Amino acid sequence: MTAERHLGRLRPAAARLARFTGRTLRGEWHAIVVDPVRQLARRGLSGLLLAFVAAFGVIFFHDIAQHPTGAMWVTRLGGVKADLPLWLSLLRTPVSLYVPALDLPVWAGITQLFLAFALAELTLGRYRTLAIAYATTLAGTLVARLMIAIGPGWSGLGLPAACGQVLDTGPSAAVVGLFTYLSVIRRAPVVFTLTGGSMVWESIAVPNLAGREHLIAVGSAVVLGLLHGRRARLRALGRSLLPTRTPGPAPTAPTAPTAPTAASTAPTASTAPAASPVLPVTASATVPAPASPHPTSGRTPMTSLER
Repeated sequence: MTAERHLGRLRPAAARLARFTGRTLRGEWHAIVVDPVRQLARRGLSGLLLAFVAAFGVIFFHDIAQHPTGAMWVTRLGGVKADLPLWLSLLRTPVSLYVPALDLPVWAGITQLFLAFALAELTLGRYRTLAIAYATTLAGTLVARLMIAIGPGWSGLGLPAACGQVLDTGPSAAVVGLFTYLSVIRRAPVVFTLTGGSMVWESIAVPNLAGREHLIAVGSAVVLGLLHGRRARLRALGRSLLPTRTPGPAPTAPTAPTAPTAASTAPTASTAPAASPVLPVTASATVPAPASPHPTSGRTPMTSLER
């Protein structure tokens, strides 16, 4: 009875896990395979320009490196070492993407290279694909130089000085970076496990300079993938961190003196005195004038003597 109860509780959880796995795999299939194939059908072979250039570049440099003189020129153009000056390493880094690695079979590397650049170009576009490939490769090269500069120790973070003489070439860091970036922005855990997980296992099994650089490429691609689509938020955050300046009063420009007009320079004629304002006449009752006295009323009576 107890086992049946446990089975009854586990069946819904297993069903939910199966549905989640199915949705995840179906979404990853559409994001990694179906959508790029639709883009390829719409754009044609022009959508695979970077993939063809990368593959033919590796084949070209591989054929040249089979001769002693050609190998010398390949090393001068694309050979990157940690003991070289920084400016020379930065100058050779773009060419080092097309130089095949010494310890890997070239044809297997070409297949991975073509697939990585093809999927990235169809999904991200041409310029972003180049930016991610170069950024991850450059991050691996610069951090490896820092590890060698630190020296052995530091809990296994540093590297011995002998690693500075190892030829650091090959497009493997760019391939790992592109696959990791695609798996992060497309939410493809299977692709991430096959790329990032395999690099972690490689760095543990064979602790060399290439394994360290691959881990750095994976980490930088994860960071870039998490920042994808957050440009507006980053700009707003940067503006909020900058000190704000209170605008002061705007300076007023001095006004130019106005030229005298003809009306102002002409002599003014004498004007008539202004008429006094006329008060309104109100209809009021007229006061009659006092009546003049009678002509005789003002005389005094005559006396008897006057008579």
